[in-house]
Amino acid sequence: MPSSRALPRSLVVAWTVALVLVVGAAPSRADETRDAEPEPVAGPAGADWVWPLARFRLERAFEAPAHRYGRGHRGIDLRADPRDAVRAPAGGTIAFSGAVAGRGILTIDHGGGLVTTFEPVESDLGAGASVRRGDEVAALALGGHAPPGALHFGVRLDGEYVNPMLLLGGVPRAVLLPCC
Repeated sequence: MPSSRALPRSLVVAWTVALVLVVGAAPSRADETRDAEPEPVAGPAGADWVWPLARFRLERAFEAPAHRYGRGHRGIDLRADPRDAVRAPAGGTIAFSGAVAGRGILTIDHGGGLVTTFEPVESDLGAGASVRRGDEVAALALGGHAPPGALHFGVRLDGEYVNPMLLLGGVPRAVLLPCC
């Protein structure tokens, strides 16, 4: 007889990783350029998420690692117009703003286990500052792994990296094909 117990956390994590791997395998839209006012997208718990830049080109897509410490690209890189400010994709609280290993980092805690990170950036905001969706939070800087003129945008859900495009509506819907 089936138990009414909740699924073990390891099974939930395994299903989540499988979903991220399938979605991460979707064709890249690296040549896509976006030059428009962002449209809010329904995120978790009804939050509206917007792109962190007004004008950009997707430079590098999210690449899920095979395991927690495996190779991958835990975010997306956006080629930016250097005049554009980096904006908060959703409301939250600045969790960290400062330099790490010689590059500027800004982290926003959105609640519900969601945290976004931007690099390389310069920001006058300090930890504890509240931000609203679309607020200017930083300026693009140099450093880090992203090429000059690109912003790295990462998202963690309960400490695990997820594809930021899942929250921004930029991932094409998976289509199941017949196998035989």
